[in-house]
Order: sequence, then C-alpha cells, then structure tokens
Amino acid sequence: MVEGPMLRPWQVGLSERIDPARETPIYMQIIQALIRDIDSGRLTSGTYLPSSRELATTLGVNRKTVVLAYEDLIAQGWLSSAGTRGTMVSESLPEPSGRKPETTAPHLVPAGADYRFAPPPPRPLALPAGPGLKLDEGAPDGRLFPAELLARAYRSAVAKATRTNGFQYRDPRGSPALRENVSAMLKSQRGLSVTADNICITRGSQNGIFVSAQVLVRPGDAVIVEALTYEPAVAAFRALGAKVVPVGLDDEGIVIDDVEAACRTHRVRAVFVTPHHQFPTTVSLRPERRLRLLELARQFGFAIVEDDYDHEFHFESQPLLPMAGYAPSHVIYVGSLSKLMLPALRIGYVAAPVSVIEAIAHSVSLTDGMGNTLTEDAAAELIESGELRRHARKVRQVYAQRRHSFAAEVERSLGGLVEYRVPDGGLAFWLRFRGDLDAIEARAQAMGLRFASSRSFMTRDDAVQGLRIGFASLTEQEARAGLSALARAAG
Repeated sequence: MVEGPMLRPWQVGLSERIDPARETPIYMQIIQALIRDIDSGRLTSGTYLPSSRELATTLGVNRKTVVLAYEDLIAQGWLSSAGTRGTMVSESLPEPSGRKPETTAPHLVPAGADYRFAPPPPRPLALPAGPGLKLDEGAPDGRLFPAELLARAYRSAVAKATRTNGFQYRDPRGSPALRENVSAMLKSQRGLSVTADNICITRGSQNGIFVSAQVLVRPGDAVIVEALTYEPAVAAFRALGAKVVPVGLDDEGIVIDDVEAACRTHRVRAVFVTPHHQFPTTVSLRPERRLRLLELARQFGFAIVEDDYDHEFHFESQPLLPMAGYAPSHVIYVGSLSKLMLPALRIGYVAAPVSVIEAIAHSVSLTDGMGNTLTEDAAAELIESGELRRHARKVRQVYAQRRHSFAAEVERSLGGLVEYRVPDGGLAFWLRFRGDLDAIEARAQAMGLRFASSRSFMTRDDAVQGLRIGFASLTEQEARAGLSALARAAG
C-alpha cells in the first residue's frame, strides 16, 4: 500500500516566543502556543512537527520539556504519534477557523470576548477600591470587633465539624444552629413568630433580596420601590426582568396613595421597602402607613419585601417592630448579621412562610448550595455564648458617641450648606446640599473622597438629591477630614 505524502515543511517553529521569565511553566507555554497555531490554521491536520530534540534546540529549552508538552497534547487529542515517523497535528481535528492568531500577548488575558454577554452598568454598585478617604453608606467599624473572639468561634466551629462530619454538603437553608439562633433572636427581640423552618441563611442581605426576588417575580411583573431607595435591590429586580415602578416618598415614608395608584395600573408582585430606617433618608415608616400598605397587599395580592438592614442600632427610643411581626403571610423579611458582626463574614437571612423558604432554598441551591457552614456555625457560637450580645452593647455606645460627634461636625463644617436631621437610628446621615450637588460631588471626588453618588439612590428624575454618609466606621478624626473636604467642595 502506498501511503499519502507526509506534510513535512522545511522548518516548523512556533509563532509565539517562549519566555522563561514568565510565571507560566515553559512546557505550558509550548502547549498554549501550539494550540493557538492549530486553531488559527497555521498548523493544519497532518502537519508533522519537529522532533522533540529539534524543537528543544530551536527554543533553547530542555528536550524533556518539549517531550512533556507533546505527550500532554497527544493525550488531549491535539497531536497524534506516528511512531518512528514522528509527531503530527491530529487528522481528526475539524477544519481550522482560518482566523489570524490572537494579537494579544499570550501571557495576557484579552480585554474583549468573541461572544455575547451582559455588560455591567456604567456606574458600579459597589464603591471601587482605591486611595483617598472612603465615606460609606452606613457600615460598621470592623476594627472594633475583637479578632480573638472570632478566631475562638472558628476554632469551635471546626472542632464541631470534625466531630459531626460537618464538612460535607448540607441543607441550602443554612446551618441548623444559626437558623435556630436567628429564629430565637427574631422571636424575642423583634416579635416575629418564627422557628428555624422559617429561616434561610444567605450571603448577606443583598443576596437575601436577590433570592427573594427570584421566587417572586417573572419578566414583565411590576415591583414598586420608593423614589429614593437601595440601588442594588432595584438592580436585582431589573436583572430578573421586572418593571420597576417608583412611587413617592416623604418625611413619613412611602406614599401609600401612590402605591394604590400603581397597583391599579400595573401587575404588581412586590413592594420593596426599608421601613425601620428608610434607605437612604433614614426616616421611619409610620404605623398608619404600615397598616395601609398591608391592607393593599391583601387587596392586590403582592408581597412586601421588608429589608431591615440595621435594626440593632436605634438611639432615641424603642424601634418599631417589623411588619413581618404582625403580618407574616404577606411579608418576606430580610435581615443581616453583617452590621452587628463584620461585613466580610457575609451573613444575612430571610424569614418567611415555610413554603416560601423552601422555594428560596431551591434558588440558593442553584448558586450557593454549599454555603459557608464554618462561618455560620462560628456566628452561632458567638450568639450562644453571649459574646455577640456583649459586643453589640459596646459598639452601640461607641456608635452613639460617634453619631453625636458627627452631628456636631456636620453643623460646624456644613451648617450653612446642607439640610439634615440627626437620625434616631441607623449608622448614616442624609445630607441635602443647597448648591449644585452634581458639581459638588465632582469636586469632592477630585479631592480624593470616595462615596456613593446621589444619583445612585434615585429611581426617578424628580427625586430629591442628597448624600448618604455613614458615621459609624469613621473615627472623629476621619469624620472631620471627610466633612471638611465636603465643605470645601460645596463652598
């Protein structure tokens, strides 16, 4: 039998330079270069490659390195061994794409992609990292949490997991111990009639909002939000195809007449509210409006998503009980331990009827089925030992003092430039500037301040502009520096 001609050009090398100084191992550089040459059509099926000795000499590398690369590519199906005749590009590969080789340096990830994807919005939801002073929207001061307490709780969680085989996949609703502790806390401190079966642990309150939205809305459904609200929640509803319907907001919270009007013109599936300390304005939703909102929920059959993101911090009087405490069948209650502990721990929770929790647990299992058992059990240990309660008592005193000092500094630095009131609770102030706030923000950012844009809170153009500035995470010196810079930008 006469064999077909062997494709053995005078010289076959690589189109890319092999660089020993790169972090990528040399044999992997050779593999990647050969694959790219095959994909681009430079090396076609049946093309014989140089012997391992020849290529090693050409590249100035050890022959064993080339042998390792060839063997790996043969195992993957890119190359095939022709015995004593050598190594060639596999004849079973499809026709090459014919495109030119990538112009991006092989050790760099390209900036673009050759497929469709959903790009991020022009304004990121989270403040980017960088130099300068960050003025957050009401975060706690992680420097106040004793590191040894957390380390001890983690050691206890690891020991427990070792004894109970707790390193395995688990219930998507979360750690049983933490669910029991959260349900006990909600029952005793917030008036919710719940058990562990009504609780699903999430990766923070934002994750709780998103998974709640997943079980509530379908594309085309309407979700009512306030004219000023929490942008990540709005983004979550929109990502799921919901039509976001903004309604009015005043000094007593969401405007109920606007809610009713929206319900008569849209297929409303949910109303998102932050009734305890409205985000971003800090006002509390008055009892009569809460009752009217619940009546509308009964009448039109929508769910109320109640985001109670910082219930623990109230400084003037007893906080109002959550709406979920007296209307559990109409409310999905979202909370967080991140403000009380550490934001980096990412512990939130959802409280709802058992059937809803089962649906949410299924949603969780699609993206986060394993959860974070060790962190959740460590949090449960901190609650059970009483350490979290003692820590909360201490930081509440610190934050009360910082709130007082921050108010004095606002008056000293910005007194004639802003309208504000000292919030009864929460960890942030709402500042309404008398000048052109867009211009003020631009000048402040040029000075090195990083903060959430006033536009990030607005769901409609006629909403009141303002800045939400957190005080809890700032020392008095940091607060003075930040507010002084804002004053210079506004002056």
